[in-house]
Amino acid sequence: MHTEREELGKVYLVGAGPGDPGLMTLKGKGLLECADVVIYDALVSSAILMMINPQAEKIHAGKRRGRHSLIQEEITQLLIEKAQDNAIVVRLKGGDPFVFGRGGEEMVDLVKAGVPVEVVPGITSGIAAPAYAGIPLTHRSYSSSVTFVTGHEAAGKYNPVINWQAIAHGSETIVIYMGIHNLPHIIEQLHAAGLSLETPIALVRWGTRPEQEELIGTLATIATQMEAKEFSAPAIAVIGNVVKMHEILSSCRPVWTIDAADVIG
Repeated sequence: MHTEREELGKVYLVGAGPGDPGLMTLKGKGLLECADVVIYDALVSSAILMMINPQAEKIHAGKRRGRHSLIQEEITQLLIEKAQDNAIVVRLKGGDPFVFGRGGEEMVDLVKAGVPVEVVPGITSGIAAPAYAGIPLTHRSYSSSVTFVTGHEAAGKYNPVINWQAIAHGSETIVIYMGIHNLPHIIEQLHAAGLSLETPIALVRWGTRPEQEELIGTLATIATQMEAKEFSAPAIAVIGNVVKMHEILSSCRPVWTIDAADVIG
């Protein structure tokens, strides 16, 4: 006799990586190929979506600034409902589910609801995008420490959670996710904390994808450069002397070599 828990399907929180299908993990690809339902985010690349089982139900649940297909509570409830009728439910998230992906929140809610759940890590954009831009986050001549931080916190927020004073002095490389909209405010905070306006900064948009582009400058110049180039999200920012390596290493950028047909063939 089966218990109610045994009759439930399993939810897999799968990291899709930053976009290049060659960076998708084998475990994640295997789950997409046998999934019954895939609930995916906005930033998952089309090449990754082509790996999904053609018979699977596909549900777009992407969240972009100002445009939410589903609110977070609705996504969690949807996962619970789909697990009641399907054996393999994949929650496909850009990058890594546990790095600014709300994977931890979703996993807690699923556990509380008694739904079997497993996380499948992915390569996060904060590591992959700089690598594809020729920027090593650590280098013996420039940096032995890295801080990853979200830039999505609202400017002027009462009692802000992010301590930019500590971050400015906490490590030699700072990687900012979702910070393009608030970048002038972030730079102001970092400079007020003592970080020089001559500090190099790189912005990497659509990292690891064919349309990847970079904008290189300093804390003093980058806002003007962004305006001139109409540079917008999605992008990550890398701050620190490791950005100097871009000029030397960017010519060695990895190439998007895997055709989508090869991926699913």
